[in-house]
Formats: sequence, C-alpha cells, structure tokens
Amino acid sequence: MIEFGCLPTAIGSMPHTDPSEACSQILKYLKEIPVWPQLPRRSFKENMYAQYSEGFPGITVTEDKVYVDCAQDLDEPLEKLYAAYLENDIDKYAVSADYAAGLHYFLNLKDIKPMAVKGEVTGPVTWGLTVADNEGKAIIYDDALGDAMAKFLRLKAGWQEKELSKISPNTIIFVDEPYMASFGSVAVPLSKEKVISLLEEVFRGISGLKGVHCCGNTDWSVLLETSIDILSFDAYNYARSLSLYPAEIKSFLDRKGTIAWGIVPNDEQSLAKETVASLKDRLEEAMAPFTRKGVPFKQLLQQGLLTPSCGLASLPTTEAAAQALELLTGLSAKIRKRIS
Repeated sequence: MIEFGCLPTAIGSMPHTDPSEACSQILKYLKEIPVWPQLPRRSFKENMYAQYSEGFPGITVTEDKVYVDCAQDLDEPLEKLYAAYLENDIDKYAVSADYAAGLHYFLNLKDIKPMAVKGEVTGPVTWGLTVADNEGKAIIYDDALGDAMAKFLRLKAGWQEKELSKISPNTIIFVDEPYMASFGSVAVPLSKEKVISLLEEVFRGISGLKGVHCCGNTDWSVLLETSIDILSFDAYNYARSLSLYPAEIKSFLDRKGTIAWGIVPNDEQSLAKETVASLKDRLEEAMAPFTRKGVPFKQLLQQGLLTPSCGLASLPTTEAAAQALELLTGLSAKIRKRIS
C-alpha cells in the first residue's frame, strides 16, 4: 500500500501518433507516476481491443476489426496457452512494439526514477464482450474461449508488469473495464460471480498494485468486492454514482484501498471552461458525500490519486492533452498543500 496523497497520473491513451512526443509530454507532467502511452491514432493495433489480442488462439486483426476465427483448428494454440498459463511463462505472450509503440519507447527511456510506474490492460469483461467469433458471438459467452481469454489477459498483465518493474519496483496495473457500465443490463447477461471470477483471474497475474478503471456508471459494489487496490472512476461526470456506496467505500479505504478520482474532463468543450479552482471545487463536492458519512476528508486525500476522467486520445490535439495534464498537475499541487 502506498499513500499517494492525490498525486497525478493518467489512464493511458494519448492523441499522439509519435511515441517519443507522447512520452515527452507524459514525463513533463507526470514525473512521480508516469504511464506509458497507448496511441490508437497511430494504428488500429493500438486500439484497446486489438492491443492485447496478439497471440490469442485464432485471433484475426484487420484494418478495423479484431475477431477470433473459429474456422481454424484452435486445439493446439489453446493447449500452448494453457501450458504457458500453468508454467506462468509470461514471455510467450509479450506485447510487441507493433501493437504498443508507446510502451516499448517508454521501456527504453533512460535516467528516469519515478516513485511508481503505471500500465494498463483491457479487462476480461470488456475484451470478452468486444471480441467476437466469426458469427459475431462475443467470446465471453463461449465456455472454452471465455476461460482462455481471462488466462491470456493474466499473462499479458504479468509480462507488462515485469517490464515496467525495471523502471520502478512500485508498479500499478489498471484493468480497464468500460463495459462494466453495461453490467446488469439485458444486453449483458453476466452474473456478479462471473464478473468477479474473470477479474480475479487477471488480478492473480499482478503482484504489484492492481486497479480497475471504469469510465461510466456501474454497480461499484461488484468491483469493490474484488481484491483491487485502486478503484478508478470518472469523477467529473459520475461522482454521484459512487456516492451511493458509502459503506463499501469506507470498507475499501479501511483496508488501505486507493480511489483514483478522474476529475479532469477529457473532452475539449469541458476542458475549455475549467480551471484549477473550479476543478478543486468539483473534487471537494465529489468527496463531500463520503465525509458526511464519516469518512475523514484527510483520509480521502491521503488515499487518493488524481487522473483525467478517462483516456486522452479522445481529445483532438496534443495541445489539448497538454492542457488536461497541466490542469491535473496544478490541481494536484493545490490539493497536496492541504495535506501537508
């Protein structure tokens, strides 16, 4: 457990196409907890659904689609995957520079000594619901492929953490689950037990700090029942949704969990109207329901991280991303003065 004291970090994606420019911008603003940049505008392979697909049995990646070709004989590649899983042979499922140019550029940076370093992997619920077979059926509903998928992502997360630990022994891996916003709907007939089981499978591949990021409204009690160390959410747009779970949040904080408050917007229109002062007011407003329920304000600050509401690749320009990060670091500096 690390008391972050509202230090800033980011979710991962950036609007750049040049990994060196993206890393330079990240290191300028996120010195204590840098994150490697996902660059979906550089290549479809860096789309969050394609990025971690490399090596999955039967996977096919086109210019705009990723799916599992079940017309292939998948027995042998599935056997290889399970063998690697049983032996924890994470190097067999590395992420290549072709799929993550920002990660490999980041890993080769010299003379950086951050307090911690952050990475991310697409979560099993989101990946399993997005990646389908030839007939359009999401692989999460296929018993064999759904089970293999969670084990595969566990290996991907473990490999990434091993590489990031060369930069800092304090690693943070976020499991990104935007599709948890659909949990409980008719469109996603998954049980709570199934969701927790899939997530825990991936978490077992992470030895450092592990978090979940969901950028929408969801049943937060499900995620808080898992073994996560960090809960990351869009506090700019969905602060009220988390405030409905004061008892669960109090228990999470009492077991030394961290909340990553995604308080800086990631759309250009909202960014244009915000200042450090307005975001400070918004953050304190988001925390107020918990302080009214007996959670000390100082505890929320000490066990907090500050981030953008979601990835920054949605912004139209690299200058807009810099603006978001500048607001983020300015807000962090202002908030941290209150702790000291």
